Amino acid sequence: MSDNDISAPNPIRTCVLGVGLGGLVFHIPFILAQPHLFSLHAVLERSGEGKAHARYGAHMSGAKIYTSMEQVVADPEIELVVVTTPNGTHYALARSALEAGKHVLVDKPVTATAQEARELGELAKSRNLVLAAYQNKRYEADWLALKKLLALPRSSPHSLGDIYEFESRADRYRAVLKGTWKDHAAAGTGLTYDLGSHLIDQALQLFGRPDKITAFIQNIRGIGDPEVDDCFTIYFHYSPLTPDRPCPITVILRSHILSVGSPQLRYVVRGTKGTYTKYGADGQEEYLRSMSDTGQIVRDEAYGMEKSELAGTLQNLDSNGSIVTSRWQADQKGTYADLYSNVWDAIRNGKELVVKWTEATAVVEMIELAYLSQREGRTVDVP
Repeated sequence: MSDNDISAPNPIRTCVLGVGLGGLVFHIPFILAQPHLFSLHAVLERSGEGKAHARYGAHMSGAKIYTSMEQVVADPEIELVVVTTPNGTHYALARSALEAGKHVLVDKPVTATAQEARELGELAKSRNLVLAAYQNKRYEADWLALKKLLALPRSSPHSLGDIYEFESRADRYRAVLKGTWKDHAAAGTGLTYDLGSHLIDQALQLFGRPDKITAFIQNIRGIGDPEVDDCFTIYFHYSPLTPDRPCPITVILRSHILSVGSPQLRYVVRGTKGTYTKYGADGQEEYLRSMSDTGQIVRDEAYGMEKSELAGTLQNLDSNGSIVTSRWQADQKGTYADLYSNVWDAIRNGKELVVKWTEATAVVEMIELAYLSQREGRTVDVP
């Protein structure tokens, strides 16, 4: 987005569906923090309690509270609808908004099935509407640093060479249930849909569609609904290609709910010339939660910068075959707000979305195949 775009405000009148964690922490703050791009016109809150106003009232002057989707689609002033409700409701709500001629941004996972995602994509295309996916972890400092590392030429002393194994994790320790809708069996629930959406999206960005998938998905704690998984290990198998991919690649995606440790392991990448190891999660979510608790919006200049102590570790082979250890520090700020800026540019200027709907659809497709692998106890082919 250019400076000229910003200097000529044309804010998009936006309605946020849902005032749970997603709405209050990951969406409303970015809308309010960019008044030159977005105007929070309304919030859908079925209880009508005014949770968003209670928290962000100082910044929400004039924002309406709707208690039904019928009110949302009937409001001609709403241009963009943000869907941040339980996963199983995404399809119906997004479809209703698109049929009413409104642009839509859907939280991940975009739908419970790949077929639902394809149908929404076709509907948006037929109506010439923007349909975007909130894959916000594309905008994290450690992810941007990892992409920069893997893009290094082989001649660089920091190059990992040909990658043959990539491990990405989102572990945490939680021995009890959260007491939210995520604890109950329903379409699109479970840790594989939740955190798996992020890990799978990043893997697809780096390596494309795998040839095969092997998955182990379970409820490791044995509490709550046994159909709601809280632990997964998913293998993406890639056959070697020539010359871009001379090695077969194994991608390991893991999330464990009973993992003790701080900071948790995030990435391990192994190549023919080195290994990269990274601990610790991006700090944006922690910061956003703390700001949300006090009703503040994102204004900190340091927001999105990775802490120096969380820099990854590189171990490379030099020309003599000796191991050289160094740190790989993220030098680029990550900020979820950039995803919103891109959505504004797509709606107002017709710019291409960074997170394409076909990519978000592919994430759901991989999740479905992972569950198929688990159910049948076998490695499945990826179409």
